[in-house]
Amino acid sequence: MVLLSVNPTRMALMDLKRRTKAAQRGHKLLKDKQDGLMQQFMSIIREAKELRVRVEDRLGAAFRMFLGASAWLTDGQIQNALSSPQATISLTAETKTVMSVKIPFFTVHKEGRLRTYGYPDTNALLDTAVINLDAVFMELIRLAQIEKQAESLAIELETTRRRVNALEHKMIPDLLETVKYIKMKLDENERAGILATMLVKRRLAAQEAALS
Repeated sequence: MVLLSVNPTRMALMDLKRRTKAAQRGHKLLKDKQDGLMQQFMSIIREAKELRVRVEDRLGAAFRMFLGASAWLTDGQIQNALSSPQATISLTAETKTVMSVKIPFFTVHKEGRLRTYGYPDTNALLDTAVINLDAVFMELIRLAQIEKQAESLAIELETTRRRVNALEHKMIPDLLETVKYIKMKLDENERAGILATMLVKRRLAAQEAALS
């Protein structure tokens, strides 16, 4: 704890008391915000973990299907089947404020047909692989959104944690210590003033007694 550089006066004491109360209120608000951010962050982390496992499983299944299809089809057949898709995908991103944190939300727009190849020229394994990859793509977008949200919350959480610690371990203790010091100095000055007054009274009384 460090004493603040202020004059030990009653005005300074009143100002420091006001600043201490404001710092304590700010600390409580930031602590509540930190707790809320932590709950939100942990919820998103759990969701991201579950979604990542599901995405990895579905990607693995889709790739196995594609490898199976490759074993029955030539490279030329696969290239011809997948070379002219008619589907288009666009993505829009917007930000929303959650607990004073701007986090992204993605919206995907899909149009057209994904499979345009002739079925006699392919097999069911390729169809299943394409369908699975199309489905897991949407989950990949969702996973990217969640992980970006988690990143934004983590940055804000760290900033809030530092502010809470600065108030809790530095600013508020320094203010309280300075308030305590000024009170002590004012009490000392008040006692010194009383003693000085008593001495003056005694001297005056002694002088009056000597004259009489």
